[in-house]
Amino acid sequence: MTEAKEIWIKAGYEVFAISGDKGLKVETLARKLTISKSSFYHHFAEMEIFIDHLLAYHLTQSVIVAEKEGKAEKINPDLIAILVEHKIDLLFNRQLRIKQDRDSYKKTLTKSNEVIGQGFVELWAKDLNVTLTQKQLEGLFVLALENFFLQINYDNLNAEWLAQYFDNLKKIAQRFD
Repeated sequence: MTEAKEIWIKAGYEVFAISGDKGLKVETLARKLTISKSSFYHHFAEMEIFIDHLLAYHLTQSVIVAEKEGKAEKINPDLIAILVEHKIDLLFNRQLRIKQDRDSYKKTLTKSNEVIGQGFVELWAKDLNVTLTQKQLEGLFVLALENFFLQINYDNLNAEWLAQYFDNLKKIAQRFD
């Protein structure tokens, strides 16, 4: 990938994460990057191709998050630090959830969840120290994930909020034990 193409993708990825696909406007991105609009069309030809690149980039980012997650010992502070570092990736995932009626978004969301989800469930189970079955943990995880993505936004996705969120989640999970 060329440097110019990567610049477009990273900028578009952040805009999509914060504003969704409605925020993706070639002219706005070009102004933000101080690059001509023709550069966009040279690299991507049209917005749909650009969005496909953003979705592929998200899957690459999901692998990076999963690798870091696999090295985490505890939710707090290890996983929380990873989530804060990958705030834009989480917000991008949130946008995919919002628009999962679009087939390519739903497929990317499903793949991303598969990559990231398993490691999280294992870390969460270890950190919770409860005797729930794997199936119960996975069910609780699905509910917690939906709740998490309903609540996050650019402003609250920080270490303090995440610590409180996971503490509350731990209390809820322990009630099932």
